[in-house]
This record gives sequence, structure tokens and C-alpha cells, in this order.
Amino acid sequence: MTNTMIAALLREREAYVRRGQDDRVRQVDEQLAHHGYEPEQVDDSEGPQGRTSTDGQQQTADATPGKRGRPKLPRDDQGNIVRE
Repeated sequence: MTNTMIAALLREREAYVRRGQDDRVRQVDEQLAHHGYEPEQVDDSEGPQGRTSTDGQQQTADATPGKRGRPKLPRDDQGNIVRE
């Protein structure tokens, strides 16, 4: 059961990290320590790792910020979608 609990806490922690909820991350870290989880040490000496394109230039996930998902639809003053 402890492995299941640790896996669930790690998923919960990742969600808080993505949302920037540092206080909740600390609380989950306390619970992880309580269940005996020790995080792996990451070697950051080489810097962040990004994807490399075919021409050797490095690309990152945020190369085109704000261009994710469906485009915004036009709306009227009340916030209703305007169909043309």
C-alpha cells in the first residue's frame, strides 16, 4: 500500500508544481517523507535539456507561447459566442 500511496502523492505533487502552489507542494513533500520516500538527486550541472531540431538548434516546449488549444471565438459584450 505504501508504494500506491507514494505514487498518488507524486502525481498530486506534480499537479501542484504545475499550478505554482508551493505551500501545497511542501505539504505533499512532508507526507512523502512520512511514507519513507526519498527523492532522487538530479544532476543539473549540464543545464536544462531541450529537444534538438535536425539543424542542431535547440528548441524548447515554450517556443511559441500562447499557441496551444483551440483559437478564441469572437464574443459579444455579455460574453456569448458570436456566430457569423
